[in-house]
Amino acid sequence: MPERTLTVRELNRATLARQLLLQRRRLSVTAALERLAGLQAQWAPAPYVGLWTRVEGFRREALERALSREQAVRAVLMRGTVHLVSRRDYGVLGSAVALPSWVSPESARIADQVHGSLLEFGREPRTRAEVMAWLREEHGIDHDGGTGLWYALRSVERITHAPASGMWKQPRETRYVLIDHEQVDPPPARKQLVRRYLGAFGPATRADIAEWSGLRVRDFEPALEALEPLRRFRDERGRELLDLPRAPLPAGDSPTPVRFLPRFDNLVLSHADRTRVLAEEHRRTVIHGGGMVEATFLVDGFVAGLWRVEAGRVRVEPFAPLPRVRRREVENEAARLEAWLR
Repeated sequence: MPERTLTVRELNRATLARQLLLQRRRLSVTAALERLAGLQAQWAPAPYVGLWTRVEGFRREALERALSREQAVRAVLMRGTVHLVSRRDYGVLGSAVALPSWVSPESARIADQVHGSLLEFGREPRTRAEVMAWLREEHGIDHDGGTGLWYALRSVERITHAPASGMWKQPRETRYVLIDHEQVDPPPARKQLVRRYLGAFGPATRADIAEWSGLRVRDFEPALEALEPLRRFRDERGRELLDLPRAPLPAGDSPTPVRFLPRFDNLVLSHADRTRVLAEEHRRTVIHGGGMVEATFLVDGFVAGLWRVEAGRVRVEPFAPLPRVRRREVENEAARLEAWLR
């Protein structure tokens, strides 16, 4: 049977459905994080807004409670960026991406050398400076704490952000801590990573999976084989798309509500080809120098402009004039967000 070709709008609706952006759902914080394959979280308030826009009745206190109880973890994971995931997924996803390509063998060796004593030292929240002083004083490792070693400690040795650093109003100085987590062998961990990705962002190409995960295609190809049978489609450029059986595929003309996304939202970062949600002409306005990803809003399922908070008010900057009905929908959703932010 010939593979079905999915249009950009069909891919858009499929992704929005899986990202809880067609309809808010009433879910716990951990259930939502697992459904979404985590939320990008290098800017601490981002996951709060990301959950508000996706979860019915979400309150900031729910995420703060999950962080305090270590049910949600903020840590370096996919692509070497900070993500917020459930504690269960932290064990699995962390095992899948445990040794990123940008961590040098020397940094990994140092991290492994201090593993045993770090387990004890890291149980109390520590600043980065305190960790580096400990390496110097206890292990004779005089290191400037450059990104190679620091990423090795955070990815290989699993130093995570302390719960307080993920609160809505985070402390001035970031602290880090080790938490107990499940250790999974890489092959089954990568199988779960790919399953999580396709469930949250599919249908997708192999390049899309690599873009989101930070892994090379050859690293997760065995995971794809272990997930067979997978559904296969083509996009309008003829590229193969992979998907889980029975994952939602809404019609391309399915109605879509206006939605506001925080900075760094994974919706605009998790595909090699981002045109399913972000037109190429607007990409550099949204994703630009220094790794900044602006806060955006969706109209008809696609990024239609930026938003920011000024003097307690949500201000929108559409890329182009909006039809009257759509403009009213944007204003109404902005007012709801503004009320929630207070």
